Amino acid sequence: MNVLVLNASYEPLHKVDVRHAVRMLVRGVAVVEEAVEGRSIGHFPMPRVLRLVRYVTMRWRYGRRPSWSKPALRHRDGGRCGYCGRARADTVDHIVPRSRGGATDWENTVLACGPCNTRKRDRTPAEAGMRLLLVPRVPRWNELVA
Repeated sequence: MNVLVLNASYEPLHKVDVRHAVRMLVRGVAVVEEAVEGRSIGHFPMPRVLRLVRYVTMRWRYGRRPSWSKPALRHRDGGRCGYCGRARADTVDHIVPRSRGGATDWENTVLACGPCNTRKRDRTPAEAGMRLLLVPRVPRWNELVA
């Protein structure tokens, strides 16, 4: 189970595991904002959401974009195929194929279901006669955390 950590200003920062969350409570750097009903760890309620006691400046977030990863791509696309919109897309598709110099980055990848990925093969969507239902973009940090 992951615990959402909020900044002192209530903006989401990141998620941590329960052990890390309890350590934060013990050190007094965070307080429980929302707890799992009826469960506790020692004298602390089982946290679902923590809030930091002091505001943390997040310069690292504003200076660079989120790094690409498959779980983050799945979160950005909502688990749906970028071509047919069906749920349960389980493969990463490169819009410009890697064999043609396409990069593995936010603007060149979408999720695709097996049939659409097989149909597109090693071609661009235009060559395969397929249309993207979404515009690939770099997600904002708070989209990936929340």
